[in-house]
Amino acid sequence: MIELSTSGRHAIRALAAALTLSLAACGSGNSDAASSAPTGEPIAAIPAPEGARWSDTVTVTPEGGYAMGNPEAPLKLVEYGSLTCSHCAHFAEESAGPLREKYVDSGVVSYEMRNQIHDGLDLTMALMVRCGTPESMPALSEQVWLNLNDIIQKVQSNEAAMQAAMKLEDQTKRYMAIANAAGLSEFFAARGVSQDQLSQCLADPSKAETLVNQSTTQSEQLGVDGTPTFFLNGTRLDGRTWKEVEPALQNAGAR
Repeated sequence: MIELSTSGRHAIRALAAALTLSLAACGSGNSDAASSAPTGEPIAAIPAPEGARWSDTVTVTPEGGYAMGNPEAPLKLVEYGSLTCSHCAHFAEESAGPLREKYVDSGVVSYEMRNQIHDGLDLTMALMVRCGTPESMPALSEQVWLNLNDIIQKVQSNEAAMQAAMKLEDQTKRYMAIANAAGLSEFFAARGVSQDQLSQCLADPSKAETLVNQSTTQSEQLGVDGTPTFFLNGTRLDGRTWKEVEPALQNAGAR
């Protein structure tokens, strides 16, 4: 059995004890912490390898994020997002097509998703979107956000089972119980992630500890107190919507 650190056990226990849909940090935050966004001249498109698209390239970063696009892209957009956050879902709904097709596929912009974990349901889904290949993680996250209302309705209609799952001491059983109570096993199976894959992903509590520690440490270091929060080439943006983020990309040279 894998032993977790004391801090990891305490952090995960606190998440499990939280309300199923604790969304207080969704959309909150201090925009005064933002700095001036980078600016620059238009940057020429960078061709992908022959027969490929940059949006098909996904790499796992040292920070635990999943970066889609040209690894050497001159403009690097990072989102700290929560899979239970309605504002993140709204951003995904508005940005998915143009961000991928206009900016990432140009080779000029890469888009990295890093999870800020808000509660036990959020943690379970963050583990589940990582159950496939790295290339599937952005698409699965997008699917969660685009179907978030249905997922929340399922959770609310099965509240007793969700609360019971959250209270399980055995972490190897807890995440699968949450997934089953929320209808997530069927949701991900319909999107190509088998039950065996999910079982293996959710049976390793060290993965949950790593995610929670990354979320906590990076949020504290960077002052990320709400989702979504965006950074462009290391500079925090003050916008949270696609209508605010797209002009920042363009001003930095993405055309």
